[in-house]
Amino acid sequence: MLVERIESEGLAHFSYMVVEGSRAFVVDPRRDCEVYLDIARREGARITHVFETHRNEDYVIGSMEIVERTGARVFHGPGLDFDYGERLSDGQTFSFGHLKLRAIHTPGHTEESMSFALVDEGTGDEVVAVFTGDALFVGDVGRTDLPGPEKREGLSHALFRSLHDKILSLGDGAIVYPGHGAGSVCGGDISERAFSTIGLERKQNPLLRLTEPEFVKDRMEQRLDRPPYFRKMEVMNLHHHTAMSGLPDPPAVSPKEIKAALEKGGVLLDLRMPHSVAGAYVKGATSVWIDGLAAYAGWLLPYDRPIYLVAEDPCQVERAVRILVRIGYDHIAGYLRGGMSQWLREGFPYEVLPTMNVTQTRDLVQRGKAIILDPRPGHEYEEVSVPGAKHIFVGELGSRLSEVPRSTQLACMCSAGFRGGMVAVMLRNLGFEGAFNVLGGIGAWKAAGFELRE
Repeated sequence: MLVERIESEGLAHFSYMVVEGSRAFVVDPRRDCEVYLDIARREGARITHVFETHRNEDYVIGSMEIVERTGARVFHGPGLDFDYGERLSDGQTFSFGHLKLRAIHTPGHTEESMSFALVDEGTGDEVVAVFTGDALFVGDVGRTDLPGPEKREGLSHALFRSLHDKILSLGDGAIVYPGHGAGSVCGGDISERAFSTIGLERKQNPLLRLTEPEFVKDRMEQRLDRPPYFRKMEVMNLHHHTAMSGLPDPPAVSPKEIKAALEKGGVLLDLRMPHSVAGAYVKGATSVWIDGLAAYAGWLLPYDRPIYLVAEDPCQVERAVRILVRIGYDHIAGYLRGGMSQWLREGFPYEVLPTMNVTQTRDLVQRGKAIILDPRPGHEYEEVSVPGAKHIFVGELGSRLSEVPRSTQLACMCSAGFRGGMVAVMLRNLGFEGAFNVLGGIGAWKAAGFELRE
């Protein structure tokens, strides 16, 4: 038996492939599915089944892509009107050689959520592993707010019962294979450790030590961001969407062609680092450094317009495409040939993004010449912030522009300068000419010994 975990970087999404003899199955595959096909070829196996733990909200499920390539059968839980695949029933079992996989209905994160218990009958009847999806993470449990406020309390109770009556009863030795790791927006405090056991979670997971009323209260009070692209994912993952035949391969496009495309409504996505953007960027571009693309693209990019990329070098293009298609961005029309250097060589206009260090920023703030705008998510702001800073999460900036003053300079300051650069470019594109990025951010502010609220 082989169990292989596949991580989708940035989304902190875990999928799993299990191979037993000449057959294999996949749990919660991602859309760029070549990795599973490669494993199958390497192991001399054929993928026959795909199991979905739930209708995922943060990425496009890759079931249709695997079906297109392999003819595998797809299974998902009851409670939603999926228009593809087959509906599971609680307790339904599947055999793969010596392995037996048992479907367990574990509602809570969503109504149709399933977990899958794996038994190796060649060694005994005990459960050796369980794929828990978004019900149980390492050190955390799933959020219950996504299906809507009217269902949240009922789902919180359901999740408690799913965890205690179904998952924890599988035996302390069972390995826990969760659907997400640290950094996922599907949990609030997921451990850095990628997997665990039922026994370890029983002892170490603080949420599993709560009574049912305490647990429900905790779930009802949890406040996590809900990126707007989640709605798009929910629709795509409920319906039979067209499968990708392979990863898109956008062409290199000249600066002249980029300019013409932008005039017709195209979107320019600048993937470069903040210090590169500071030197020169194209007015109107959306700036998201490539390591932040999975986390922020869904907040900032439209789905109905062609996207063009500006990369530090062409090697970044495939990575960016892979990240974007995982969250449903299919219209990636090209990338700037020669990068920003070629744009400048051909004499096209550009903007510069002012930057300041923390000492300069503090001086401006103390003299009343600037305010600090903190664009980080709420939980980061609550942990540590500069006293007096105005907090507007970058993903909410477009809907809260009326709260941003135009009469003073805006020191956009995050933890290190990446999100500060994003929001400073956004503001300058919208006419806030006093916006600048604070390079080094709160890390540099703390290193300088300046006051912080912690």
